[in-house]
Amino acid sequence: MNEAELRNEIRALLVETLMLPTAAEEIGDDRALFGPGGLGLDSVDALQLVVALDKHYGLKISDQEVAKQTLQTVATMARAVWSRPATA
Repeated sequence: MNEAELRNEIRALLVETLMLPTAAEEIGDDRALFGPGGLGLDSVDALQLVVALDKHYGLKISDQEVAKQTLQTVATMARAVWSRPATA
């Protein structure tokens, strides 16, 4: 899987996990997920994303600051998944 395919998977995961009314194709790689002008996600959505990223990709996010950096956009989540330590 390349990084573009991963970003597409993450978009689909966002829509499915959070039951978003937005189509996955409409979510840009650099579109803010939280805050004004973004998708309007909240802290409950963030928790669901952390669990989904762990379940689907083995990405462990246990620190609030790391979560803030990781969950900004589809691109930041893809980079975090792509660069996570390999599991044995």
